[in-house]
Amino acid sequence: MNIDTVRNEVKSQEGKVLHFKFNGSRNQIVEFDGKIVETYSAIFVVKLLKDNNIKSFSYNDLITSSLEISK
Repeated sequence: MNIDTVRNEVKSQEGKVLHFKFNGSRNQIVEFDGKIVETYSAIFVVKLLKDNNIKSFSYNDLITSSLEISK
């Protein structure tokens, strides 16, 4: 899986409500629902549905399985 493939897949999901699971530091797992609102060359921005907060992630988070996205 290369970064261009991941970037194109994320771009195709922009604006849709998705479920995110992020494996953070010290084995902390955070799950939330949100929408991908912006995509850039190195990162993408997610707006959470619950409280309208903004989170940003890199495409490498998906490649390394630190972040999982499901519908």
